[in-house]
Amino acid sequence: MKVILDQDKCVASGQCVVAADDVFDQDDDGIAVLLDPAPPAARADDVQQAAAVCPALAIRIQD
Repeated sequence: MKVILDQDKCVASGQCVVAADDVFDQDDDGIAVLLDPAPPAARADDVQQAAAVCPALAIRIQD
């Protein structure tokens, strides 16, 4: 799995961090930061949840 985050689209909701806090974080302005662009398969459900709840659709997942 490869995770792609478009920070320019991020609206700083923090939902990705709630869903997968070891894959996403937020900077001082609340913009999402990708910590692990290739998370382990065990985190797939959480990363998919993060992408699904992102109001800006800023997260893409490639298999």
